[in-house]
Amino acid sequence: MSTFRHSREIPANPEAVFEAFSDPVRLARWWGPDGFTNSFHIFEFRPGGRWEFTMHGPDGTNHPNQSEFLEIVPHSMIRIKHINQPHFELSIALEANAAGTLVSWVGVFENQEFAENMRQFLEAANEQNLNRLALEVGPGRQ
Repeated sequence: MSTFRHSREIPANPEAVFEAFSDPVRLARWWGPDGFTNSFHIFEFRPGGRWEFTMHGPDGTNHPNQSEFLEIVPHSMIRIKHINQPHFELSIALEANAAGTLVSWVGVFENQEFAENMRQFLEAANEQNLNRLALEVGPGRQ
């Protein structure tokens, strides 16, 4: 197993950040690294719910994704299990602070070799994802 940790202070309250996750239209706008877009096919935002989408890369490559929502605590926590390859669990914690919300992102990959080979890309992609989230919940976007 390999674990990736990222955190970022987002200048919006946990309710606004949570809304950017729970609204599929908003989530599709910002989810993924720079240059990627999404087509959501199934979005059942509840524990046990499915989330199936295609992430479209800037080079035209389509990346099918199948996930399950394991745990959802409004304004506080979202846990997702990625069902197709690569297998991983992602926990996203939202904690109110003076700046707005501390978003803590912990991904645990089953295949350590895959994760270590992709570490540089995955870390950059996670940072870009948090950048895009910050823009999504910024002034005038709610």
